[in-house]
Amino acid sequence: MINISDATVKYSEAGIGKAKMKIGKMFILAFMAGMFISLAGMFSVIASATVDNHSLQKLISALVFPAGLAMVIINSTELFTGNNLMIISVLDKRISFGGMLRNWGVVYIGNFAGSLFVSVLGTMSHVYAAFDKRAAKSALITATAKCNLGFEDAFVRAIFCNILVCVAVMMAMTAETSAGKIAALYLPIALFVACGFEHSIANMGYISSGLVANSLYGHVGVDITGLTWFNFIFANLIPVTLGNIVGGLATGTYYWFTGRKTK
Repeated sequence: MINISDATVKYSEAGIGKAKMKIGKMFILAFMAGMFISLAGMFSVIASATVDNHSLQKLISALVFPAGLAMVIINSTELFTGNNLMIISVLDKRISFGGMLRNWGVVYIGNFAGSLFVSVLGTMSHVYAAFDKRAAKSALITATAKCNLGFEDAFVRAIFCNILVCVAVMMAMTAETSAGKIAALYLPIALFVACGFEHSIANMGYISSGLVANSLYGHVGVDITGLTWFNFIFANLIPVTLGNIVGGLATGTYYWFTGRKTK
């Protein structure tokens, strides 16, 4: 196990490879990361679908969702929110700001494609028909709630979310074994899910699953006012993405300032 300052150095060096990676490889790795996060979202919805107590629902979702980031990190794929930490490499003058933005753009699109691949095909294959469609009901409730968040709420929750995601990534970098990495990232990710913070890539899966489930099963007794593709993009994804960037940049700058600035 290494200390957090050494992990910051390690990430600074890793950012060089991320910035210089060929677009095709970057997109494929991002597609896989989007799939992993969307699968974790599907797992959390189905695992908690038959639980009526809302607090217990959140706890169950929080316990299983970290599987997504575990798969991302152990398989060395590219996740937009975690890659906000590339600001460390920029401040270290190892990569350009443009190189960071190039990575973010390709990875965001790849994450979106991977998320939709899982959520759309998974929903169309009737995964959410589980438990007499209670899984579909849970998916619709989650998607509708996210589409009806106010801009400020979505933005602030997204800041907190990506602070925790980036902290989880950095904590995982301190471990040198797969088991250690999973153990290190687990609690920060469980925390953000339990608190209802907003993750842009996870929401790509959650909300698109709700939209497709509605087209297949109907509203199954859920008030789906506000659940539209327009609100998915403009009421949720845009403010959440912006908040994630703010949280990620702030966290990366913190690690650079405390672990690299005087070096």
